[in-house]
Amino acid sequence: MNFSSKLLEDAVNEFGKLPGIGQKTALRLVLHLLNKEQSEVAQFGNTLIKLKNQIKNCVVCHNISDFDTCSICAAVKREREVICVVEDTRDVMAIENTNQYFGVYHVLGGLISPMDGIGPSDLNIETLVERVRAGEVKEIILALSANMEGDTTLFYLHKKLKDFNVPITTIARGIAFGGELEYADEVTLGRSIITRVPYENTLMK
Repeated sequence: MNFSSKLLEDAVNEFGKLPGIGQKTALRLVLHLLNKEQSEVAQFGNTLIKLKNQIKNCVVCHNISDFDTCSICAAVKREREVICVVEDTRDVMAIENTNQYFGVYHVLGGLISPMDGIGPSDLNIETLVERVRAGEVKEIILALSANMEGDTTLFYLHKKLKDFNVPITTIARGIAFGGELEYADEVTLGRSIITRVPYENTLMK
């Protein structure tokens, strides 16, 4: 793509680094911003800078939050004895949208993926173990994407947690293998949580 301006090219290249954004879409976004008032573009940029500088991770569950403790962990009506383990904040949002789950969460911050150099020590696993060790947890729901990395992480978590004598369940596989949790429709995802099964039942004998 030939650019008439180096500034334009640099801006397009930066937008093109975003996931799912090709050069044509990046160019369209940059040109859209160029047509906006300077104050609007400044607000756009300042919002992103403020987000990066001020965003926190909940000290309890690692969810993205404005405060040290996220609104879900701070809510008095949540069932704190039930922990739903998810990959990232997008999955928390997807499950919350089902209005079928009323426990709390634990955000791993990724999935085990040896090919990508991501091991158990790179994830928020030890803090999950500490939460379970505290003795108040009555159920752990493993709600991870139905793919190879998700299954590897499920197996590892089960091995780490099985000796605590806390029921470990996993969401029902209404989601096709290879599917990302965040892209499942709300009805399917909600039903998968309600019809969760003991993790041991999913293991090959």
